[in-house]
Amino acid sequence: MPQLESQIKLKSLLKNYFSNLNGPIAWCTSAGPAEILRALGFQVYFPENHGALLGASRTAQRYIPKAHQFGYHSDVCSYLTADIGAWLMGETPLTKAYGLPAIPKPDLIVFNTNQCREVADWFSYFGREFDCPVLGVYPPRHLEKVTKADIEHVSQQFQNLIDLGEKIIGKTMDMDQLKHVLDLSKTGTQLWQNVLETARQHPAPLTFFDSCILMAPIVILRGTSECVDFYNQLLVELKSRLKTGFAAVPNEKVRIYWEGMPIWGRLRSLSDLFAENGAAVVSSTYCNSWIFDDFNSRNPIDSMASAYTKIFINRGENAKLALVKKQLTDFAVDGVIFHDSKTCFNNTNSRFGLPQRVRDEMGIDTLAIDGDLNDLRFFSDGQSKTKIETFIEQLKEKKPLLL
Repeated sequence: MPQLESQIKLKSLLKNYFSNLNGPIAWCTSAGPAEILRALGFQVYFPENHGALLGASRTAQRYIPKAHQFGYHSDVCSYLTADIGAWLMGETPLTKAYGLPAIPKPDLIVFNTNQCREVADWFSYFGREFDCPVLGVYPPRHLEKVTKADIEHVSQQFQNLIDLGEKIIGKTMDMDQLKHVLDLSKTGTQLWQNVLETARQHPAPLTFFDSCILMAPIVILRGTSECVDFYNQLLVELKSRLKTGFAAVPNEKVRIYWEGMPIWGRLRSLSDLFAENGAAVVSSTYCNSWIFDDFNSRNPIDSMASAYTKIFINRGENAKLALVKKQLTDFAVDGVIFHDSKTCFNNTNSRFGLPQRVRDEMGIDTLAIDGDLNDLRFFSDGQSKTKIETFIEQLKEKKPLLL
């Protein structure tokens, strides 16, 4: 697929971001309250982004065994084990990519367990390594509905973060600045949603695999004008593709939804595999995780508490099903692939009957494949290729019957 100008710009955008991580620095989980940290005056670093980079660069396999030797079990999140293993070996792909000698030293570490409990262990480890304050946000988990009491519970924890951040930064947070940052986040997340929704067109102008790369700014630059500018430009390019009928997958014949984490070390090969078989992976729960509809600068703390508590990974099975069903309808999906990520239990949704419920309630075929976000020992290239190709052929055979 011809490269977008925005994809070229992304390289310089990321280089500028990493080059400016020069303190004061706060570490934060990817679905954590980065807006508060930016408004306080911190530069924000995201270890999960580093974990994904370790996977995408296929260096994770070098570091994961080191963390296992250090005492972390093979079932533990491979973002965690790759990241800690790289630290124990004194290496980072940021050196080759951006010239950083090491990951940035934090002045504050913040995590939100809306994603999983492992972030608490992961971030607390580095708190000990850097002798740095660590603050955890612990929202109610696996919610079917998010209540006022749930929001108040998280809002109070956000206020505790503000109090600690003010002590570390040495000044009171400017609420107008928080509102400004949150407005930028809201705009960025709306633009990101618009980007993803261009794939509702037939043929789709981009795929899940493209989005996994293009999502970097909404994670690490959320709440900045650079993020907004990037997605404005990207959206202009994608709208141009929509007008010309450009197809990310030439001869698109079936449309697939990817449920679960990416397999970072196989993004390119999987992208090629689907394209060669005329299948476009048009939507995913993963890339939609950074759409925060509830952000509202008129009520910043409570709206952030609501948005960060409502993320897909933190919802009950009925709420997850409703969200998936809407995506399958909106994007005219023919089949769903569930990625059973062996070290990411929290973001694996193939184990509690969701595939069967999708089939029963929507008549859409599903396939589960074994793999992992970073640890490629759990992924079989040959077996996965055979299963995916067979699944796509079945969808092609079935589709004419539905027309």
